[in-house]
Amino acid sequence: MVGKYRVITQCSSTRFKDEFMEVQKWLTLEGNIVINGGLIGHSGDNEVWENMDEGTLTKTKEMLDDMHKRKIDIADAE
Repeated sequence: MVGKYRVITQCSSTRFKDEFMEVQKWLTLEGNIVINGGLIGHSGDNEVWENMDEGTLTKTKEMLDDMHKRKIDIADAE
């Protein structure tokens, strides 16, 4: 908890971007702090990936996976 607010980390496939954003909206309106992935890999943010070489892409994906695990660590719920 941060103050009186629960911290929730969203865990879902980014293939469901619209549903993901809808849930984030309602969780926020219910008084929760919502943490999400930050990038939408399957349904957007293509400009992030399109110019990366394989080595950079691999390292970036590993970093993002680790960051998501840390987001789960600091959450009250997922």
